[in-house]
Amino acid sequence: MRTKRLKLGILTPSSNTALEPITCAMLSALPNVSAHFARFTVTQISLTNEALGQFDVNRIVNAAKQLADARVDVICWSGTSAGWLGFERDEALCRQLTEATGIPATTSVLALNEILAKTGVRRLGLVSPYIADVQERIIRNYERRGIECVAERHLGLSENFSFTEVPDTLLASMMREAAFARPDAVTTFCTNLHAAHLVQSFERDTGIPAYDTVATVVWKALDMFDVDMSPLSSWGKLFSINKR
Repeated sequence: MRTKRLKLGILTPSSNTALEPITCAMLSALPNVSAHFARFTVTQISLTNEALGQFDVNRIVNAAKQLADARVDVICWSGTSAGWLGFERDEALCRQLTEATGIPATTSVLALNEILAKTGVRRLGLVSPYIADVQERIIRNYERRGIECVAERHLGLSENFSFTEVPDTLLASMMREAAFARPDAVTTFCTNLHAAHLVQSFERDTGIPAYDTVATVVWKALDMFDVDMSPLSSWGKLFSINKR
């Protein structure tokens, strides 16, 4: 069990105002763990060339190098772009980040996919703020992994900043609507949603696990270093999962 101070380096979309306070709130229960953030420009989520170009690997690597200056123990991409770009993009990104910095790397989506595999999820409920064609791309990518999105809810938004302004009541309603199909799990798929704090009540009321993508990358980073995650149990069943 790790007792030494652990520093998590978190790559953050520039217009995101949700993931930093949520991540810090989670880690407040772990006095030996801290989060440190670096931003790169992301303002629109769509399938246009301009929007896709925001995730150019060189721009992400440059931000990661700033985190390396702080001698973080792991670099985490707290973002969901691989959902529509393809999961292989995050796999390659992690290799490139480690090659550039010498620091292990992970991402929200790779962590989510590991959790889905570990818990045997084959029927997924997908909740996001995205526009229809982005949502459809995510659904297709999960189908290729053998996971059927049996229920989905999306808001048709493309401005990244607007995602953080979605009210709790609407997100909670979307999650419960996705639960009607009795999926194996529901994911709130966007790191600029204030959704992670809704997970515990959702799981209690429905009996269905909920995996928020801000939380998944935190889970993976902590698990990589064998951190006891029991103090984070109020954030949902996720933090009782151990990959080993």
